[in-house]
Amino acid sequence: MEDKKPSRQKQKKEKKKGKRKGLFFKTILVFSILILVALSIGGFQIYGVMQEAPEMNEETFNFSNSSTVYDQNNQEIFDLNGGEHRKSIEIEEVPSIVRNAFIAIEDIRFESHNGVDLRRIGGAAVSNITDGFGSEGGSTITQQVVKNAILTSEKTIERKIQEVYLALKLEQQYTKDEILELYLNKIYFGNGAYGIVTAADNYFGKEVKELTIAEAALLAGLPQRPSGYNPYENPELAENRRNIVLSLMYEHGFITEEEYNNALSVTVKDMVTEKGADHSISAAFMDQVFKELEEINEITPSMIYNGGLKIYTTLDPNAQQHVEKVLNTNEYITYPDDEFQAGITLIDTKSGEIKAIGGGRNQNAGENRTNYATNIQRSPGSTIKPILSYGPAIEYLKWSTFQQIKDEEMTYKGTDQVISNFNNQYHGMMSIREALKNSWNIPAVKTFNEVGYERAAQFASNLGISFNDAIYESYALGSFHEGISPLELAGAYSAFGNGGIFHEPHTVRKVVFPDGTEINLKPDPIRAMNDYTAYMITDMLQTVVNEGTGRYAQLDQIEVAGKTGTTNFPKEIKDQLNITEGVPDVWFAGYTTKYTAAVWTGYSQLSEDNYIKTREDRQIAQHIFREVMQEMSKEGETAAFQKPDSVEEITIDTRTGKMASSWTDSDHIVTELFVSGTSIEDAYSLVKDEWQKKQQRPSRQQNQTDDSEREDKEREASSIVDEEKVNVENKEKQEKKDDEDNKVNEKDDQLETNEETKEETKEETKEETKEETKEEKKEEKEPKEPKEPKESKPEKEQERTNDQPAESSNNKDVPKEEKKSEEKNETEQQKQEYTQQDNGINGQQLSREEESDVEEEVD
Repeated sequence: MEDKKPSRQKQKKEKKKGKRKGLFFKTILVFSILILVALSIGGFQIYGVMQEAPEMNEETFNFSNSSTVYDQNNQEIFDLNGGEHRKSIEIEEVPSIVRNAFIAIEDIRFESHNGVDLRRIGGAAVSNITDGFGSEGGSTITQQVVKNAILTSEKTIERKIQEVYLALKLEQQYTKDEILELYLNKIYFGNGAYGIVTAADNYFGKEVKELTIAEAALLAGLPQRPSGYNPYENPELAENRRNIVLSLMYEHGFITEEEYNNALSVTVKDMVTEKGADHSISAAFMDQVFKELEEINEITPSMIYNGGLKIYTTLDPNAQQHVEKVLNTNEYITYPDDEFQAGITLIDTKSGEIKAIGGGRNQNAGENRTNYATNIQRSPGSTIKPILSYGPAIEYLKWSTFQQIKDEEMTYKGTDQVISNFNNQYHGMMSIREALKNSWNIPAVKTFNEVGYERAAQFASNLGISFNDAIYESYALGSFHEGISPLELAGAYSAFGNGGIFHEPHTVRKVVFPDGTEINLKPDPIRAMNDYTAYMITDMLQTVVNEGTGRYAQLDQIEVAGKTGTTNFPKEIKDQLNITEGVPDVWFAGYTTKYTAAVWTGYSQLSEDNYIKTREDRQIAQHIFREVMQEMSKEGETAAFQKPDSVEEITIDTRTGKMASSWTDSDHIVTELFVSGTSIEDAYSLVKDEWQKKQQRPSRQQNQTDDSEREDKEREASSIVDEEKVNVENKEKQEKKDDEDNKVNEKDDQLETNEETKEETKEETKEETKEETKEEKKEEKEPKEPKEPKESKPEKEQERTNDQPAESSNNKDVPKEEKKSEEKNETEQQKQEYTQQDNGINGQQLSREEESDVEEEVD
């Protein structure tokens, strides 16, 4: 006869027998510890703690203690009790499969203990000894009812003693079914679903009696962490949690192997419906409030809704209302279609307080939705360049905004994959300001490599952006394995606008319990970077907005700094979706001294039709930023960014690489920022040959130092101006004197001419008389007609007329204005000749090589 194999339950029991011995010793250890604790505080003290426990009666479990939410001005805005959908159910109407799902995950010995499970406490005690008090809970369902209805979640020995005392008392006054009924009707399931009835309706659109095994297991797994296991926002985590419940149900014999496998085969995404919570204020903002509250040890998820809490938030109702209008109407922005999505987080630059959250477009209350402001993970594109490249370079390497870097062909390390700019061109030598302004990619990757991966990651971590794994060159261009949200990006950028001080973005300022106990939740400030880094990045990002890719984000008469970001499709996706031009994501992050905002735009599901196609659509992120920030700036004045003492402004002649003088051509002058103690030469650390080339250009006095040369130039230039003034004055005096001399000479010449004329006349008369006498004698012999005397011109007067310059002879006819203009032109010509000589050009044309250098610098 074939031996019969023992049943699974029998095998388990036999296996457990081997563990009882170990359990016995563990129990002894736990009780020994408890005895020591009891001896330490004394039996009388334990009795006193028990006597101080709150009263427990029928009104204790009527769930009427609603919590209230307040805005930034401490005005009541939301009653959580009014926002929840509560319906109670009697335990007889709850199917056994649903009851068993909760018992399997929360309290497997619920039916046998008297309110306290010593074995569960023993396991928790060992964990607390090894990992610290409060690291693991040992509470039964009965204890959870007490904790959620009467006590706080504070992890102290006194509160634990009261919890045990009241749990024992509850078990004496209520049956097991009544206790389980209290638990199922009170527990919080997330998304505003309070109680098993509302949860079944919200998540599945069903009554409790209609729930399947998989659905019951999903609901049973939610109360431990409703936000973290939210099936709408975190379906994978929710599914993992559900599967744990299913495995425990199978292990304890509540379901068969076939039922277990069938339940595992259903995905969470296919299980849940489109129905969700309904809030009277922004659901997106409340999402973040719930998430922060659930991270507080003293607060359970159930207490959030009916713990009688006063929850003071950072919400600005006017800002929130305006954000909703910008996203959900065409009053401010024309969106391409209803599927186009956007998310925005608006925070206070100085404090990190979140003022408004725009979770998405066309997301009505009561519908399944994704919070695109706080709960997405998208690659940030070029918005990451100040965080992973240029910020760390200034912080750790003390680069100036004039740091020279070459945009040239480059591949990722260890590959033949070429890194390209968006226009598929290279732009030669430039400053990092110019590179960031135009969002060139190669300089960003080069800078990232100079900083080093570890320091870049550390800098980002200081700003609230952490990476689970190592980062690579592609991260410098915002190509992440796991992306970030607008909330994280806004928090990081706010530190640049706050002098390098980082405040973790938050929605909850404080929580006040019914007994008056208060928890302050404002995060402590962190010095994320030096003030010089913050200001120099801010100054470069102002250039991005004023002159570069972020011009559509400009605000009226307000200084704003910001950066655009765009991601690209991988080639295989473009081929798959038949995309020729278009992008999946476009970002903009920016700030003033008062507010910071980060915007993401794109589509939730990419397809052949759902992607950002046009240039106009790529600008929507900037338009959203501008419309929100312009409205916020109406509240009082917005101060300008202030330069700290650790930063120096230096005006540079780009041709020589030296400080500009008063005679430097304006086309070759730039003003850049330097960390105090650094020099212009330091800006050429990556391109030292370029620095040497500039130093070899001929100057007027090569044997002098740069400083003395500049001083000589300035003195010489001043001297030239003075000489020109003297020359002009002397010329005017000389012309005036010449005019006077001419007049005197004319008189003298006239007198002299008259005398000469008289003498000449006398001589001519004598000659003529002699001639006439001869002629008369001749005529006596041979008579002829007499000749008329010739007219003669004075020789000196003729000579003076021929030698006199045309300018002098016509001087009276030249207008004064024309004369001054000629003198001015002559002066300008002299200046130009001087400048050419000073730069070593000497009136000759630039060589081919020099022309090329000038063109590069202009670009």
